[in-house]
Amino acid sequence: MNLHELSPAAGSNAKAYRKGRGNGSGNGKTGGRGQKGQWARSGGGVRVGFEGGQMPLSRRIPKRGFNNIFAKPLEAVNVSVLEKFEDGAVVDAKAMLEKGILSKCEYGVKILGNGQLTKKLTVQASAFSASAKEKIEAAGGKAEVI
Repeated sequence: MNLHELSPAAGSNAKAYRKGRGNGSGNGKTGGRGQKGQWARSGGGVRVGFEGGQMPLSRRIPKRGFNNIFAKPLEAVNVSVLEKFEDGAVVDAKAMLEKGILSKCEYGVKILGNGQLTKKLTVQASAFSASAKEKIEAAGGKAEVI
């Protein structure tokens, strides 16, 4: 295959559709907008979420509780995942990112107690659940809050 033999897949290149360019184009005069009305005007239409005066869905649905917009959510990691590390390793957010356990870590990591841990690790994290701390220390490791 050569460069001059390449061509796009059939039907993938649609011809440019030029509205309002004369009646001969099949889309002249009103340009597919019909006669008059809010949608026929330039800049016409309604804002996102507007339901024609009916109470919008976002306002009809009951709100409950409190959503802290300043919250800094921690990434959750289970104890069982820490088995990927070698015995005696120091495990922190950076090490977990390198191993692919975490894809991002904006505000910190919380270690949760799901699963078993057999290796002696020094785990450095923002927070630990009580069961996670227990399991890390039972395996001979250390749980350090940073």
